[in-house]
Amino acid sequence: MLWVATYNRAVHPDGNPGRFRDLTIDQFAARLASSDPVPGGGSASAIAAALGASLVTMVASLTTGRPKYVDHEPMLAWALEIGPRLSDRFLVLADEDAEAYAGYAAALKLPRETEPEIAARRHAMRAAARASSEAPLRCLEACVDLVTAAEALAGRSNPNAASDVDVAARLGEAAARGAAANVLINLPSIGNAEVVDAMTVRVDQLLHDVERYAAETRENVARNEPREPIAPQVEA
Repeated sequence: MLWVATYNRAVHPDGNPGRFRDLTIDQFAARLASSDPVPGGGSASAIAAALGASLVTMVASLTTGRPKYVDHEPMLAWALEIGPRLSDRFLVLADEDAEAYAGYAAALKLPRETEPEIAARRHAMRAAARASSEAPLRCLEACVDLVTAAEALAGRSNPNAASDVDVAARLGEAAARGAAANVLINLPSIGNAEVVDAMTVRVDQLLHDVERYAAETRENVARNEPREPIAPQVEA
């Protein structure tokens, strides 16, 4: 039902200009706590993932250049590259999620007095619902990369930062679950069974991958044993 997808998600009439990345943590938290629907759960999930990606960068930074980890340098160099790239990606996705819902809210306000208007509104709502599913799906896809990076670092990085690797994976998993929920809740409004089925399968596959890598990260952190280098090289 339509109200399920739009519950507690009405956009403030004046909007919220600017990028979420430009807000302080306090400002973002205040916006999240307000009655405005954006940022909402999708943006919050992306921000959480951005923090996880930053932890990947931090752990790699604390490890690279140390003689003890020289055999892991190719993987660490990869982590140092992918961490900031993912963090930036997630911050972009936080804005994209809000923008996608703004389009849906605009479609809801279209006139529906005549049959042509009703048909145009229905078409606009379905297109906007699809966009509102695709934005968090992109976040979910990026979460796979995040937890993959965390798993690669577990047992191959500074043990003093082992818990940070674990937190990075946990944030990635939480963000993935949040993003998946935002995909699934919008699917009934798309009005295309083939697209809905394909996206549902995709969500299940991605969540499975995220959960597997996150679980392996936790196990390797808890084991607290050095792991063999990744050979010949990790590719982004």
